[in-house]
Amino acid sequence: MSRPFQLLATDTVTAARRGRLLTRHGSVETPIFMPVGTQGTVKAVTPAQLRELGAQIILGNTYHLNLRPGSELVRELGGLHQFMGWDGPILTDSGGFQVFSLAKLRDIRDDGVAFSSHLDGKKLFLGPKEVMGIQQNLGSDIAMVIDECPPWPCEHDECARAVARSLRWARECKSIAEGNGFLAAGHHVFAIVQGSTFDDLRREAAESLTALDFPGYAVGGVSVGEPEPEMLKQVGATTPFLPTDKPRYTMGLGTPPQLLKMIALGVDMFDCVLPTRVARNGLAFTPDGAINLRNERFRADARPIVEGLANYAANFSRAYLRHLTIAGEILGCTLLAIHNLHFYLDLMEQARAHLEAGDYSEWHRRWIARYEVGAK
Repeated sequence: MSRPFQLLATDTVTAARRGRLLTRHGSVETPIFMPVGTQGTVKAVTPAQLRELGAQIILGNTYHLNLRPGSELVRELGGLHQFMGWDGPILTDSGGFQVFSLAKLRDIRDDGVAFSSHLDGKKLFLGPKEVMGIQQNLGSDIAMVIDECPPWPCEHDECARAVARSLRWARECKSIAEGNGFLAAGHHVFAIVQGSTFDDLRREAAESLTALDFPGYAVGGVSVGEPEPEMLKQVGATTPFLPTDKPRYTMGLGTPPQLLKMIALGVDMFDCVLPTRVARNGLAFTPDGAINLRNERFRADARPIVEGLANYAANFSRAYLRHLTIAGEILGCTLLAIHNLHFYLDLMEQARAHLEAGDYSEWHRRWIARYEVGAK
């Protein structure tokens, strides 16, 4: 697949970009938010509902799907797209984040990571060969390399070792994808830039991975406990050293204002569990900040969550959604997940429109100011 990423417009004030990524299962208009379907499902939402909301691409997770039901079974049943009934693009995370989050259950070695399953304690191993094999079984449109995400805070020497190890693994992953025909068949492999809070390591990792000519690049190791200003600083220290003709993906975050701030730093793709996770606790996003529908002030509120945001959840009042949340009804989780996902996806659609119109810088500052004032 020649020139899979097309740069369509750039902002004249910020580093924001408007692009299009071509995949085996269709094109993706960027900037884009990708709903997270860790175990082959976006929680509480059907594939048909995701399509109605304008979702273009979703995520699955190599680590979790390999534990259950197993990547071989998914392959036998036609691949992840057929297995979960989603015909659009799928990006699969390599399991590298679990290297970070399951620190008590793993042992990092030069050839990969030895795990004890968080489900039953069973021993397993993920290295470049295993990770690429699993993602080939799943039929991922975009496969992520395995990497080591350093904790925050960490020492420079410790981080440097993680960066070096991640580079070796990335090189092996690309070599495997070239050797088994994965790349030639039109699948993409994205590298992941680590470096924690160290600008020199971020630049070193970005330049070394760029030299390997991956189809796309991710900024990893952010939103792992550091304050927001530090997180944005890390993103800003990375994107200038990534190629302009390849998509850029920041992994595992964030709030609506954070997405707009990172678009201004030159990021094209995002994913986060936040919209569906907070929906299960009664939190809904609005242009004036997030609201907690458990609050008494919404008990008799006849308005929809956001006027003019047309999705199925807009048929119901804040009072009814509060009732479902307080009563613990599953429908409340579904309706709020629909609303929150649509809010994120609509925000990305607005960002694309303002990039095309040439006024992204001013628009995103005004949008963030309104949201943050309302959130106080």
